[in-house]
Amino acid sequence: MDRQLQDGFGRSIEYLRLSVTDRCDFRCVYCMAEDMTFLPRQQVLSLEEIERVAALFVANGVKKIRLTGGEPLVRQGIVGLCERIAALPGLRELVMTSNGSQLGKLARPLAEAGVKRMNISLDSLDADKFRAITRTGDLAQVLAGIEAASSAGFARVKLNAVVMQGRNADEVVDLVDFAVNRGLDISFIEEMPLGEVGRSRGESFCSSDWVRERIAERYSLVDSAEQSGGPARYVRLKDFPDSRIGFISPHSHNFCSTCNRVRLTAEGRLLLCLGHENSIDMRALLRRYPETDQPLLDALQAALARKPLRHEFSVGGEVQVLRFMNASGG
Repeated sequence: MDRQLQDGFGRSIEYLRLSVTDRCDFRCVYCMAEDMTFLPRQQVLSLEEIERVAALFVANGVKKIRLTGGEPLVRQGIVGLCERIAALPGLRELVMTSNGSQLGKLARPLAEAGVKRMNISLDSLDADKFRAITRTGDLAQVLAGIEAASSAGFARVKLNAVVMQGRNADEVVDLVDFAVNRGLDISFIEEMPLGEVGRSRGESFCSSDWVRERIAERYSLVDSAEQSGGPARYVRLKDFPDSRIGFISPHSHNFCSTCNRVRLTAEGRLLLCLGHENSIDMRALLRRYPETDQPLLDALQAALARKPLRHEFSVGGEVQVLRFMNASGG
């Protein structure tokens, strides 16, 4: 297969983040407002349309697809969708990001369907703080989901934590302890300024450098050149070789020069950059041309020529894009 999507700066597009729903059973403070209005179901791509988009991208050089939401596991038919996408010729790996709430019952079926790696959000190990961050989440349920994922047969399980001053910054080392004692990876993420969530993000901003300094107070860190196909920079722990620590730093260590990805929202908007509003309406094209993919491919290639060189997030983290994270394909 020699077809390859490229943007106007010569960057190859090998990674598609594909949102299957904007709905979620949590209301995390960094992702959405407490009182949300979700898309009418007829505006959300059908499973058949999602599978068609996945097949189009894989046929044109995409090697990695991540299913996201919202929370992807609240979408009915998700396991069958995973099985069909995982079987696409040329796809190297299908991975998923989840809040963990449904993994107690779905981890093993997802692994058997062909999902290779699972990322699970875990922002606190304190039940009350976890509830405050997620607004509706049950920590015990998520911990049970992590346990189920760890034994389900995924190639890797990674935890994700968005670090915020005044919320969970004091738990950074505890979260590392939790991960390494279970042989799991963990990534720490700088909060992204997407959507009005009812507070100033600058007050809670926590840089990756600060997080790394806290971890280095307990662990010996070794820089690593490993890549997982996404934006994370990794370090290894000298005494815990089974775990990696990742840092995703859209503010302090911009990673746009190596951007290899685009995002498809649940309503079918192809976002060329997380930090910009420019997009193309793939849903309209899918429904206008049900029998041929060439018009979709033409529109995609024309759009990629306009993919921005970089996002312009400020270190202060104030809102610059009105779209919520759950609507972006978290």
